[in-house]
Amino acid sequence: MPFSHQERLEITLSGEKPDRPPIALWHHFPVDDQNAITLAEATIAFQKQFDFDLVKVSPPSSFCLKDWGATDEWRGHPEGTRTYTHRVITHPEDWVNLPVLDPHKGFLGQQLRCLALLQAAFSGQTPVLQTIFNPLSQAKNLVGPTRLLEHLRVFPDAVHHGLQTILETTLRFITAAKEYGIAGIFYAIQHASYLEMTENEYTAFGVAYDLPILGSVADLWVNMAHIHGESIMFDLIAKYPVQILNWHDRETSPTLEMGLEKFPGAVCGGISRIESMVLGTPNTIHNDVRQAIGMTGGKRMILGTGCVLPLTTPFGNIMAARKAVERER
Repeated sequence: MPFSHQERLEITLSGEKPDRPPIALWHHFPVDDQNAITLAEATIAFQKQFDFDLVKVSPPSSFCLKDWGATDEWRGHPEGTRTYTHRVITHPEDWVNLPVLDPHKGFLGQQLRCLALLQAAFSGQTPVLQTIFNPLSQAKNLVGPTRLLEHLRVFPDAVHHGLQTILETTLRFITAAKEYGIAGIFYAIQHASYLEMTENEYTAFGVAYDLPILGSVADLWVNMAHIHGESIMFDLIAKYPVQILNWHDRETSPTLEMGLEKFPGAVCGGISRIESMVLGTPNTIHNDVRQAIGMTGGKRMILGTGCVLPLTTPFGNIMAARKAVERER
C-alpha cells in the first residue's frame, strides 16, 4: 500500500528511502490570488489535478505589504508575479513610521481565511506550507530594490527599525497561521546572493531577522527555505534550522549532491524549470528526474524546480514530472 503524502515526507526527512521519490511543484495564480476564496479554489484545483506531496501556498508578494499601503497590478509577467505601482518607503524616516500590523485584519486576514479553506480541503491528507517572505524581501518590495541597498548602506539604523517592525508583524502572522493547521512555512530568501550584497551585509540585515522567524516555527515539522538567485550564500543558509532547502540547483551551484553534503536535511530540486519544464518534453523531464535520483540515491530529496513554475509551463510537462516519480519506485 502506498504511503500518504505526509508519511512519504516524514520518511524522506528521516533519511530513509520512501516508496517513491516525493515531488512538489508550484506556481502563482494571478488574478485568483487577490481573493482568499479564489486563491484557495485555484490551489485546491491544482493539487487535485497533480496530487503533489505538499501544497505550497503562493499568494503574491504584496499580500503582507498591502496593509502598509503598497499597491501592485497584474501585467502579464510569465511567472505570475505582479508589478508594484506604489512603494511605501521613500525617505529614510518612513522606516520608523511603519506600524506593526494586526494579522487578523485586511489582506493578512484574507490570507488566514485562505488557509482555513485549505485546511478544510487537505487536513490529514497533504501538508500545507504557507509562503513567508523574509523581512529583507518585504523591505525590498516596500522601498524598491535599488533604494533598499542605498538605504541600508547609508541609513542602516532606520532600515533596522523598519526590519524590526516587519519582523514583529511577520511573527504575529505566523502565530495566527499556525491556528489553521499549517505543517510549515516556505521561507523565501531573496538577498543571500553575492550578486546582491556582501555576506557581512546579509548577516546584519538578513540572518539577524531570519533566525527569530525560523525559531518561531521550530514546532512545525516541514519548513522549507528557498534561496533565490545565482551565486548564492549556500553555506550560510545551510546552517538555518529548516528541514528542506530549495534553490536554483540547475542554474547555480551547488548541485543537489553537493548540497546534501553541506546540509543535514532534505534538498528540493533536480528539474530544470525552463529548459525542461517549459521548453522540454516528457523525456527531458524524465531524464532530469533520473539524474536527480542518481545524484542523491533517492534519499533526503524532494523532486522540484529551483523556483516557481512559469505560467507557460505545458500541462503535459507538469503531468510528466508527476508521472515520472511513479516510474522510479
